[in-house]
Amino acid sequence: MSITPLRFVGISTFSEDFQAIIGRAVSIAALPVRQLQNQQADLLAKKQTLSGLGTSVKTLADNVAALGSIGQSKAVTASSSNANRVSVTLNGAVLPSSYLINEVTSVAKAATEATQSGYASADADAVDSVDNTVELVLGGATYSLDLSIHGNHLNGVRDAVNALGIGVTATVLNTGSGATPYYLSLTAASTGVTTLQLRTEVGDNLSNILTATNQGSNAVFKLNGLEINRTDNVITDVIEGLTFTIVSETGVGEPVSLSVISNRGTLATALQNLTSAYNSVRSKIDEQVGENAGLLSGDYIIRQVRGALQQLTGYRGNGALQSLAELGISLDKAGVMSFDSAQFFALPSATFNASFSFLGSPSAGFGGLSSNLRQVSDPVTGLIKTQQDNYNAADRRISATIATLTERIESMQKSLSEKLQHADALLSSLASQQNTLDASLQSLQLLTFGKKE
Repeated sequence: MSITPLRFVGISTFSEDFQAIIGRAVSIAALPVRQLQNQQADLLAKKQTLSGLGTSVKTLADNVAALGSIGQSKAVTASSSNANRVSVTLNGAVLPSSYLINEVTSVAKAATEATQSGYASADADAVDSVDNTVELVLGGATYSLDLSIHGNHLNGVRDAVNALGIGVTATVLNTGSGATPYYLSLTAASTGVTTLQLRTEVGDNLSNILTATNQGSNAVFKLNGLEINRTDNVITDVIEGLTFTIVSETGVGEPVSLSVISNRGTLATALQNLTSAYNSVRSKIDEQVGENAGLLSGDYIIRQVRGALQQLTGYRGNGALQSLAELGISLDKAGVMSFDSAQFFALPSATFNASFSFLGSPSAGFGGLSSNLRQVSDPVTGLIKTQQDNYNAADRRISATIATLTERIESMQKSLSEKLQHADALLSSLASQQNTLDASLQSLQLLTFGKKE
């Protein structure tokens, strides 16, 4: 915000001089304001620099924690030799292992049946011709349906079944062909072995008017030679930490192998991400250090982050693997981190397996170092957030001071302008008097000597 001097409008020959006086006075009075505005500009630059640093530090913290998670899970991935038959996903930390599934003789499905015969009308033809009562069978449970309430026709049976709320959905199908195009379809909500019938006579299976070709079934298969029987195709309670899904039946002599292995590629990607995140933070810190240091030079946050970076590069493990260098991580003379993937993939299996103990978990080992970084980058309680709040408070104080000084300068301008206006009027009056006196003297000379001079 700049302060524009008032425009002086006078009638004397000194008007421009008075304008210069006002401009000079305002310029001198505004020096403290410009200094405060420069301080505000520095505060804004500091806040923007801290914001960028905070984002980079958070990314680095996330990557360090991710390495801890890999250490905890041992970088395991699950795969199936034939996902069209059995698919598999991880469901928690598991140890490397393998399993064989074969003889998938049945896939879990829900019972779904339709009436054996069609009806000419969905809202007129009687379903039961005796007592307006039918009996629904679902598994081992039976339910009596009074059709006098909803109607003794397909629509009535549909409404009566749906009103039960027992996990069976009834719909009326219109095939659009023949004299009897309407059929009632019943579908169980859950998979598994389920009897689904609709009897017109209580307890009489012979009076069932539904087909019996699509009764529910369980998933039946063998796992490592053990027979497994489940009502659902998604199996979560057989292998701890592993979920697999029976997709379709297998043929004779068609085994499906499920493998859980520690994947080097997963760890390699995480290590590469670490180097990128580390270098991003390091470059931002370097901008605030040295001869050409930025506005955050000497700030305690810069020292805090530098210390956290040194902890990362200097971390030593307690097991067979003791440093990042053994995993292919190195620093050049400028402090730039790099990852040698060729060295990593050439590691002996024992060294690769030892890396998991070195990495630890998100809260321990190398992964636990993420907490030091989060002390800086946490968006609520982090040091950067605290410092930005301090800068915001200082900015508000400066803004209030600038407003006060501006008000004083404007008042000073007004007062000075009024005084100069008065002086201008006096000078104009004196100039007018001088002109009148000059004219009188010239007239007197003319009358006395016959000439003006």
